[in-house]
Amino acid sequence: MSINEKYNLADLDEDDYDTVLATDIEFNGTIQFSKPLMIKGKVSGKIESNNDLTIEETADVRATIYADRVIVKGHVIGNITASTSVNIYASGHLTGDITSPEVILEPGCFFSGACTMQH
Repeated sequence: MSINEKYNLADLDEDDYDTVLATDIEFNGTIQFSKPLMIKGKVSGKIESNNDLTIEETADVRATIYADRVIVKGHVIGNITASTSVNIYASGHLTGDITSPEVILEPGCFFSGACTMQH
């Protein structure tokens, strides 16, 4: 796959990410990154990127999130602004507002907040 091709985040596993915050990591502050990031631990504060973010089932995130594409499989409290898409899986739990051109809510997920879809 060329660097310019967009890949399907759902098809990626931990080995495909340059950075993975493991389940034993607790971080408080601002995270800025330029390559895809996977969170498995606890993060609170602010997350900013022009790339992709995956929040795994074991993750507990309490943050304002700005990213390109966001996948939520774990727990998130905070607003998400994505330039491409937000996908909340059945295991995902989001309390906060979403702003994104594309929003996918799988059956069984939890979402409490406002959703604004902008093109």
